[in-house]
Amino acid sequence: MAWSTSELATLAGTTVNTIRHYHRLGLLEEPDRRYNGYKQYETLDLVRLLRIRRLAELGVPLSRIEELSTGSPEALHQVDVDHAAAIERLEKARQGIAAILSENAPPDTPPGFEPVAGRLSKADRSLIHIYTQVFDDQALADVRQAVENDNDDAVSADFDALPADADEGTRQNLAEKYAPSLVRTLRNYPWMDNDAMAHVSKGKSVTRQTFIDALRELHNEAQLDVIHRAKELARRQLRAEG
Repeated sequence: MAWSTSELATLAGTTVNTIRHYHRLGLLEEPDRRYNGYKQYETLDLVRLLRIRRLAELGVPLSRIEELSTGSPEALHQVDVDHAAAIERLEKARQGIAAILSENAPPDTPPGFEPVAGRLSKADRSLIHIYTQVFDDQALADVRQAVENDNDDAVSADFDALPADADEGTRQNLAEKYAPSLVRTLRNYPWMDNDAMAHVSKGKSVTRQTFIDALRELHNEAQLDVIHRAKELARRQLRAEG
């Protein structure tokens, strides 16, 4: 019995393009052709194709099909290990999606911050994305707690809306409103002001410059000025507390 490419594809439950792809990869040999130029596949071709399809169904990469065709248990074991890692990644992704949907958070919310996403501006989320790459787990837990404890949404909204050309009085007024929240944060987590580099997981000099660049690029001139003023006010109060 001999089959054309389309007939072979139907028998194997695949497509003509897939068979041609296997030919290009050298997984399936090109068969002889009939007098009319059409390929003529035999039983051994069908068996070879079915074996390839079986390994593909098991998730074996096409680049490893030849290796697995020898029946190597070590190679198959490695494929299983790879599958386990992929399943773990997918489970973690599903958990992240579930948290985002449960909290109605923006899809790009940094992991672990879904419950407080409503309090995060786009700039906040951007900064926290950077934090997740450079801070250790304890530091990130402190950042999450600090966001949860910050209940002054009105001040945050005013800060987010502050124009770059805000006048002196507006800047100082906002800094004074912002400072009490900053005092609470630095009182609870003093490392955020004086020991942040002790909690980074990457090079300190690179991380420090990354923070500086991120603040400059994510905030306008007036917002940066307010941050500086509020920090000075908060530090002054904390020093007074002794």
